[in-house]
Amino acid sequence: MSVAEHKEKGKKNLSCFVVTVSDTRDETTDQSGQLIKTLLDGEGHCLAGYRIVKDEPVQIEALLEGALSRNDVDAVIVNGGTGISPRDGTYEVVSRFLEKRLDGFGEIFRFLSYQDIGPAAIMSRAVAGSAKGKVLISLPGSKGAVDLAMRRLVLPELGHMVSQLHGK
Repeated sequence: MSVAEHKEKGKKNLSCFVVTVSDTRDETTDQSGQLIKTLLDGEGHCLAGYRIVKDEPVQIEALLEGALSRNDVDAVIVNGGTGISPRDGTYEVVSRFLEKRLDGFGEIFRFLSYQDIGPAAIMSRAVAGSAKGKVLISLPGSKGAVDLAMRRLVLPELGHMVSQLHGK
């Protein structure tokens, strides 16, 4: 079966949970989380939940555990905390959940980001894969990075990824 045929069979109208990891943002200042929600809605996906959580590993882990355990969630998309500053702990938490990594996701994201922002792209630890039968994606917190990842990688492949997880 060709890639196009696989994608055509991909699940439509997914249910997604959006998580913003930030010590400073709230719903009125969370441009990246709002953008993810808007882009998902524009593709016909529904929002199963949206939360902002402090960049505290225990809090991130608890929130992800809950979101990934929900039967009405197909994918969890996290933004923020993927850099290398002392407070950036999202990557470590998300990595513990991943059962199967999609290494190409981070590689291609950094390549596309490099074309946009140059060598600073190497500091992104964007990662994706499967966790508890769901797609789990972790993006940087900047609006530009979220826009790039969502439009060029996530939205074109999300239905395909979910369908592959379920053997379809």
